[in-house]
Amino acid sequence: MSHMPEAVALTKRDFESDQEVRWCPGCGDYMILSMVQKTLATLGIRRENFAFISGIGCSSRFPYYLNTYGMHSIHGRAPAIASGLKLARPDLSVWVVTGDGDALAIGGNHFIHAMRRNVDLKIILLNNRIYGLTKGQYSPTSEQGKKTKSTPLGSIDRPFMPASVALGAGATFVARTVDNDLAHMGHVLERAAAHKGTAFVEVLQNCAVFNDGAYAAVTEKATRHDTRLMLEHGKPLLYGKERTKGLRLRGLELEPVTLGGEGITEADLVLHDERGPHATLAMLLAQLELPDFPIPFGVLRAIEAPTHDALNARLREEAHGVKGVGDLGALLNSGETWVIEEAI
Repeated sequence: MSHMPEAVALTKRDFESDQEVRWCPGCGDYMILSMVQKTLATLGIRRENFAFISGIGCSSRFPYYLNTYGMHSIHGRAPAIASGLKLARPDLSVWVVTGDGDALAIGGNHFIHAMRRNVDLKIILLNNRIYGLTKGQYSPTSEQGKKTKSTPLGSIDRPFMPASVALGAGATFVARTVDNDLAHMGHVLERAAAHKGTAFVEVLQNCAVFNDGAYAAVTEKATRHDTRLMLEHGKPLLYGKERTKGLRLRGLELEPVTLGGEGITEADLVLHDERGPHATLAMLLAQLELPDFPIPFGVLRAIEAPTHDALNARLREEAHGVKGVGDLGALLNSGETWVIEEAI
């Protein structure tokens, strides 16, 4: 029976490969890579028991820069390859690093089915709302009206909201963080690593060359207190520099309110519940947009459910109990067989 190895003491440096890290100057990927390396060192898992799978895009350089096993795979197919690896080697800690284009365009089906199946994967989606590697085309998360090389008159497409897509596909863990808040990112990554099942983390990431400032409203000190809603399980949905703003329910919709106005108190606000039996609140939060609402950060949903790999292992044991362990050689030589002999 496979089992996780004993805990070991490692540092961030142990997870740094000998490859030169090459992204554009100012890219948010540098901060994300550093925090991933730091988080891995805290998990007590040997380096050889990690595997990082990526697709195609700027984010997909990650396997080169991590001193673990990894694979730079096919555009959009990283979740499928990672799922196969996890089924074959359940003892490994398998991670996927992808981007908004890689995961939500060509990889859309693979992405949603990983969520649906609840394979024990950790999926980090770096969302810069642009195709960076191919030099600045609009992506599935680009806002309407976005002018790019492929949409010179402005995009007419409504953007995907990655967290909403994950929740709609039945994800058991959904969280959001941002590249320049390292402490928050580290906390979210630790929560994702501890989750049993598909853990999806969206990281809002700045592309300094092709989409600089896409998330300035939630990263700049002057505005971020009023634009970021920091989620805490069991705590009211409060935000603002003085924490005097909040969200309450009006019918089936969330409504921004100010404490003290019209006699409103914290008792009127919604309490965040990441563990509820239904994803209704998480879905409402996942769809909030500026400028009318703050953007939620933290864990939107975290529930327990059987994992695909655990269920698969149970089926295998049941089959072995009934029919015994299979013999591939015997299978290939069973039934009608024939031999091709060289003509004389």
